[in-house]
Amino acid sequence: MKLYRLLTAQDDSAFCHKVTAALNKGWDLYGSPTYAWNQETRQMMCGQAVVKDVEGKDYTPDTKLSEH
Repeated sequence: MKLYRLLTAQDDSAFCHKVTAALNKGWDLYGSPTYAWNQETRQMMCGQAVVKDVEGKDYTPDTKLSEH
């Protein structure tokens, strides 16, 4: 089964740590990062898609992606 996550956060070192943690858990980058200005909070936001192949699992909407 292939899993997909879109990691998002404010553009700061915490976002980089979030992506680094996912990479160290076996997730792979998928595409380029994205940036957007949040007018409400007046902050730059980042997003990075990651994917991971997991054997022996069946996907359900209850799958806890962050636990893989």
